[in-house]
Amino acid sequence: MSTALDPADILRGIFSSAIRDAYGIEDADPLVGPARNPKFGDFQCNAAMPLGKRLGLPPREVAAEIVAHADVGSLAEPLSSGSIAGPGFINITLRGDAVAGLLTSLDSPGLGVEPPDSPETVVVDLCGVNLAKQMHVGHLRSTVIGDTLARIFERLGHRVIRQNHVGDWGLPIAMVTAKLRAEAEAGRVDLDRLTLGDLNRLYREAQLECRADTKGLAAVRRFDLGPKAEAELGAQVESAEACLAEAKRVLVRLQSHDPEIEAVWRRIERVTMSVCLEVCRRLHTRITAEDSAGESSYAEELPGVIEDLVSRGIAEESDGALVVRVEGIAEPCLVRKSDGGYLYATTDLAAIRRRVREFDATRVVYCVDARQGLHFRQVFGVAHRAGYDVRSDGSLASLEHAAFGAVLGEDNKPLKTRSGENVKLEDLLDEAVSRARAALADRASSLDDPDAVAEAVGIAAVKYADLSNDRTRDYVFSFDRMVSFEGETGPYLLYARARMNRIFDKASAQGIEEPGDAAFMLDEPEEKALALVLLRYPATLRAAGGALEPHRLCVYLYELAVAFSRFYDRCHVLNAEGRVRDSRLRLCGLTRRVLSDGLETLGLPVVDRM
Repeated sequence: MSTALDPADILRGIFSSAIRDAYGIEDADPLVGPARNPKFGDFQCNAAMPLGKRLGLPPREVAAEIVAHADVGSLAEPLSSGSIAGPGFINITLRGDAVAGLLTSLDSPGLGVEPPDSPETVVVDLCGVNLAKQMHVGHLRSTVIGDTLARIFERLGHRVIRQNHVGDWGLPIAMVTAKLRAEAEAGRVDLDRLTLGDLNRLYREAQLECRADTKGLAAVRRFDLGPKAEAELGAQVESAEACLAEAKRVLVRLQSHDPEIEAVWRRIERVTMSVCLEVCRRLHTRITAEDSAGESSYAEELPGVIEDLVSRGIAEESDGALVVRVEGIAEPCLVRKSDGGYLYATTDLAAIRRRVREFDATRVVYCVDARQGLHFRQVFGVAHRAGYDVRSDGSLASLEHAAFGAVLGEDNKPLKTRSGENVKLEDLLDEAVSRARAALADRASSLDDPDAVAEAVGIAAVKYADLSNDRTRDYVFSFDRMVSFEGETGPYLLYARARMNRIFDKASAQGIEEPGDAAFMLDEPEEKALALVLLRYPATLRAAGGALEPHRLCVYLYELAVAFSRFYDRCHVLNAEGRVRDSRLRLCGLTRRVLSDGLETLGLPVVDRM
């Protein structure tokens, strides 16, 4: 069980108890927050006014009763009638020694984050690439948000299983497999030198070759546009239908594990995933080959899922297809097409069943585009009806869609190239690094490895810009803003950490050792303000994980960096003397540890010098 270190959390508990003892009310929000004017205290309780309205009593009378029952102990200065201001605000001033004591508790190996009594098993569905296709900007959020949520759960002490749900099965993959096989046999493609660029091209070509223009042919015949037009379109339709028929034959052979076809498919898989994993590595994620869970891995389970849903009367026939009705959703969930084909929903149901029954997941989190909201409501509803969310101990696993918005260009439209195509993720990262290198140009001569620094700054800029936005909202992608060393950006946080490192470099040069157990002395307002931000760290991590909101941690780290900057600008560190210097050095060291831990949890690369 975690011990509260944030004075705000402790005070909320104190004032909730005071309200309960004074009026017998259990559900009142104590409304404890930072004081609006620091000269009146550090925090204030604003519960008296809404309680006064609820009880039909004057707010100041309610405030006086709360003060009489609030035992702040040694955490704050004693409360009295003088603590009540205006219409019933209760001002609270923390004791410096109490804050120092809490800060000492935070300065532990775990930084106040204690392992849970009962760790959960959290499965995070993330990335979601497709074979034979380049990763594009649309994969940025599913990869970055998913990995960061996984990191947060790991930091909180839970067991995490990442699942890169790869689109590697079905007719589209069979189309490109058939195309690649034909091109290789014709000598136009060397399988040993195959690139993802080749596959991306072949994928598009295969899609076009299998697309019969039956509507165009029908129009030619309807309007009697002549034998030449009919012959041309007839030939196109015939060719497309032949290509599609061949792709379907290849799919059957692939599903039957035909060695020849499977060898070509494996080549496509290796080329695609090698590039995908390299991008994931460059993005500083923990996604590895072992985390891949392609749709192909569920292929043999799909008939069993359908048989189970039918035998228990959960699925029903509708125009030859099979559907499952979900309470509260008008549109039923289609689980098998009329031609016997399976759908994404079928695969997702098999995945939920495996993740809950085999992995024993307590929580399954899907980091997928918000546009898939209806799909996941349907799938989660079907899984619940079928009992696929029931764990071995009888408890229910939590199925959650961590939906995210789109990445927009400066024109507030989905980010695209000038030709209208999705921006390749590698190209986007290259551009970010290039701009970071330009921003670092005046510092490059003093850096040991300017290219490595530019790479870290560029990647941190992209990731922080994505993570710092509320994940449910669209955001505008701006290179100029995100690579800035000022404001709420990734480079600013990296610079703040490097600035802390310089303090200890200078201390070492002066023969000053780090004071491991020096007493914290928080006499200056900036020292106390920095301490109060530091004490919020464990609660911020728990809140970010609980709400699936990485931006909470981003906002916190920015506020920490700003608080440190104010402290450093107004409080001498190395020029101070004796106990004051030791206290401030320890405060700097603790701030650096928290910032570094937070950056690692977000998955932002760091550099020691900038």
